[in-house]
Amino acid sequence: MTSIGRINASLQTDQGRVRDHNEDFVAFKEPADMGELARNGWLYIVADGVGGADAGEVASQFATERTIHNYLADGETADWGERLYNAMQAANTELRQLVSEQASTTGNRMATTMVAAVLHGSGATLANVGDSRGYHWKNGALQQITKDQSLVARLLEEGAITEEEAVNHPRRNVILHSLGSETTPRIDLYEVELSPGEQLVLCSDGLTRHVADDEIAKIISEKPPVEATDILIQLANERGGEDNISVIVLQIEELPPQFPPDDRTKNGRLTTINITPVDKRTRQALWVYTAVLCLIQTVLIILVWFLIAV
Repeated sequence: MTSIGRINASLQTDQGRVRDHNEDFVAFKEPADMGELARNGWLYIVADGVGGADAGEVASQFATERTIHNYLADGETADWGERLYNAMQAANTELRQLVSEQASTTGNRMATTMVAAVLHGSGATLANVGDSRGYHWKNGALQQITKDQSLVARLLEEGAITEEEAVNHPRRNVILHSLGSETTPRIDLYEVELSPGEQLVLCSDGLTRHVADDEIAKIISEKPPVEATDILIQLANERGGEDNISVIVLQIEELPPQFPPDDRTKNGRLTTINITPVDKRTRQALWVYTAVLCLIQTVLIILVWFLIAV
């Protein structure tokens, strides 16, 4: 859990209807206790491998596993974004070393996109390279947080093509940056504030190629994460399933109020005293009652003194 609630998570990946194997990879690292929560938060990753044959499949899994390893090993960096960025850059270096070692025997070029999210405190830090995406769902609206690092996205941004042309552009699969393809790839960082009831969605382009943002919003708003991921993948497959499809849905849930530990704790327990405010009428009645008691006490004292004197 974070300080804002529990995380209800669902992660799924599917081969699709066209590809002969799955080059996507999804993974997570959730804390086992409050200590791990404070140190590492909750980490979720979607990677979409490129390279053909088994190269993309190897790249996505290798880069993801090394990112998680490097992230967990770096306990000294306090900034969440810097820590995630460093972990992904280190994974890039290790992937390039792997490619170099295998080039003489396989000849494969291995690279992968990656979108990662670390949930911590009352928000999340997202890191992205390539065209896998991160979304934030809030108050019924879905907003794309990450920015596609693709040729079509750049042409669209520059006004060279329209949104309609971008949908079926012949070079829509061309990505500009990825892990494994360059010495220091561009990794974009984003910060998102989260509240209970809101959701994050991480996905590969195999989903967004077939399912529009407003459809994603409607599905995750009406269904719990496990059902939502099932429906999204099924919908993408029904519309062609031209690529591997990966989806992570993260729903922030309410937590009941809790007392945080502080200096008053003993053996991990906190004792509290609840004081109920007393209204004006009750205070007046208490004053009258006290005055009557005092009067009775005075009369009794005088009576006892008189009896003794007699």
